[in-house]
Amino acid sequence: MWVKICANTNLEDALAAAEFGADAVGFVFAASQRQMTPEAVGRISAGLADGVERVGVFGALPAEEIASAAEVAGLNAVQLHGGYDLALSERLRELLGDRIELIQTVHWTVGEDAASEEKAGRQLVELGGERVLVDARVGTASGGMGVSFDWERARQVFGVHPRLIVAGGLRPENVKEAVRVLKPWGVDVASGVELRPGRKNLEKVRKFIDSARAL
Repeated sequence: MWVKICANTNLEDALAAAEFGADAVGFVFAASQRQMTPEAVGRISAGLADGVERVGVFGALPAEEIASAAEVAGLNAVQLHGGYDLALSERLRELLGDRIELIQTVHWTVGEDAASEEKAGRQLVELGGERVLVDARVGTASGGMGVSFDWERARQVFGVHPRLIVAGGLRPENVKEAVRVLKPWGVDVASGVELRPGRKNLEKVRKFIDSARAL
């Protein structure tokens, strides 16, 4: 089970996540209480072991801007969180080659109708074997909100995807159930293991990683 601890703002939290067994640590470049600059993340990246995946979360930006920030920040993966955009993914592939992997976010809008859910399912199919992160959206807001979605319904819509990553409202107390229902390739958490925005509760981080891999 691949585990990402997201929305880090300091080296101490990122190092602790890696020590507890996280595969990846994430940094938010989109507008957020946890927003970071490429230069600040670059300093954190320099203090992490090579085996720790460093993921940057980006909103809707030009591919060239994302690629430049990824290089400065020392990333080895880019998460596209600004909406489903295959053209952006393809352009980033051209710019980054195989040096930096891509993760596409698909938003599951909480409380929407079946048509919206089916749309998310179609996007998942179109992305094929790419890593795809499914996150909860409430209205126009998404990411770091601590809101989960209907995992049973999502299982019906998505079926089995080889590299599905689940986010949105996960916590140490419920991640095991999310894994049982959705059988994802990975899980991602931000606010569910925080003391406050931008600062982790290290005991929750440890419990989350252990619970995610408990099955």
